[in-house]
Amino acid sequence: MRSGSAIAGGHAGRAWFGRARALAAAVLLATSLSACGAINRVPTLEEQAKSAWSEVQNQYQRRADLIPNLVETVKGYAQQEKDVLVGVTEARAKASSVKVDASTVSDPQKFKEFQDAQNQLSGALGRLLVTVERYPDLKSNQNFLALQSQLEGTENRIAVARRDYIGAVQAYNTEVRTIPGRWIAAWFYPEAKPMETFTATPNSERPPNVKF
Repeated sequence: MRSGSAIAGGHAGRAWFGRARALAAAVLLATSLSACGAINRVPTLEEQAKSAWSEVQNQYQRRADLIPNLVETVKGYAQQEKDVLVGVTEARAKASSVKVDASTVSDPQKFKEFQDAQNQLSGALGRLLVTVERYPDLKSNQNFLALQSQLEGTENRIAVARRDYIGAVQAYNTEVRTIPGRWIAAWFYPEAKPMETFTATPNSERPPNVKF
């Protein structure tokens, strides 16, 4: 017969082995979850950057939608400013013709084309708004004042959307260019590429002043 001490020792051994197995399982689970988090970080940051890019597009489109009414309102008071009005209309058409999608943010040439077109439209809008100073009646027109307020709000939203996009792209690009994110991207997401971001333009740190 086994002595009481031997039986107790057997129970203690099994208990210790059970605890060791539970600890090992917990460590394995934690390691697996940590690995999953690291693996999922690349696509998570990529989707966040793409979402931020969509908001940039949304706000630029909002501005483009305001321009026809703005041009028509100014034309009613300042038909002699034909060159300026045509310049805005043409710049808007060019900016709207630049096709953008998710691939644009990883294509330097397409991204530059998009940014250049939007910068040209910003310049044309600035020239148009300067001419308004010559027309007091236009400056006090209620329709124009409403458009002015909407345009000012949109320029502010564009500035915020660009800032958020730049931040999201910085986080994503850092992940896919540094270890271990670079390894993970190469193993699991070979299609993941660094994204382009906006380059600085004069006075880009603040939205254009559209007040009169």
